[in-house]
Amino acid sequence: MTTTPDFLVDALGHQHAPAPAARIVCLVPSITELLCDLGLAGKLVGRTGFCIHPRDVVAAIPKVGGTKDVNIEKIRKLAPTHVVVNIDENAKPTVEELAGFVPHVVVTHPNTPRDNVPLARLMGGIFGAEEAAARWCLAFEAEYAALHASPKGPARTVLYCIWQDPWMTVSKDTYIANMLAELGWRVPDLGTDRYPRFAWSQALVDGLDAVLLSTEPYRFTEEHTDALEKQLGIPVVLVDGEMMSWYGSRALAGLRYLQTLK
Repeated sequence: MTTTPDFLVDALGHQHAPAPAARIVCLVPSITELLCDLGLAGKLVGRTGFCIHPRDVVAAIPKVGGTKDVNIEKIRKLAPTHVVVNIDENAKPTVEELAGFVPHVVVTHPNTPRDNVPLARLMGGIFGAEEAAARWCLAFEAEYAALHASPKGPARTVLYCIWQDPWMTVSKDTYIANMLAELGWRVPDLGTDRYPRFAWSQALVDGLDAVLLSTEPYRFTEEHTDALEKQLGIPVVLVDGEMMSWYGSRALAGLRYLQTLK
């Protein structure tokens, strides 16, 4: 039997008493999917328009705007007991405004693949799905072990692009970079921002083994990869942005997806 602690602590050290009768607004797409997979869809009263998985389940959950342009009044009318936010996804002023009328703001910040384990336990512990969370964690540990039991490819330096006009990438302290690190790959240091802008130069290209173009948030396509590869003269690969950046439920498939990139 799983026991519930008197309180749980989120990414910023906030304490949360278990609340199995919660009304949840989730402003983090990947965590909306995780909550559904833990059997908590019935407690979700609001989501963003980017919370698209699982499609058949979230279709019935009201939208409250985007991750950055949240409709505060819609959330107020839904009278949630909890709102789930993320440091990278949601703007601090928005979160502070929500904290003025939502009793519990659960702040998340998974930054490495292994952070998915405490994330799942936190969601299960707060919302009364401890056993489902424990099963999910076992599945994650199995996928993680399988990844590291498989032969490793060569170490590489890769530039992971998330946007163009302006071109933007990820820093080494992001979830995406830490996913790549599971393969022994590193991203170049292009500044202090978590998602720095950059300009192409021969010096930059000379230090790379490959460029990865992500399918989200910018919708890079094979046409982009073909054109950029001809321009740069090094391998350019299209990668599934959900597999690389969605923590929570999609991390299970994400760990398997990493093996296809070796």
